[in-house]
Amino acid sequence: MAVPKCKVSKQRGNTRFANWKLVEANLVECEQCHSLIQPHKVCPKCGYYKGKPVVIKKEAK
Repeated sequence: MAVPKCKVSKQRGNTRFANWKLVEANLVECEQCHSLIQPHKVCPKCGYYKGKPVVIKKEAK
């Protein structure tokens, strides 16, 4: 069983978790509808990926 040899101080223990930072999402513009989307994903608004239709949207009646 793993047992620590020495006590870990509060500063040393807390520095391990000091670099967990939130990063803003990287967004790019869709080529078709010019809305902001995540890179390498199908656009949820128009259904295009790299200029080609991937998901065909049904029109609202």
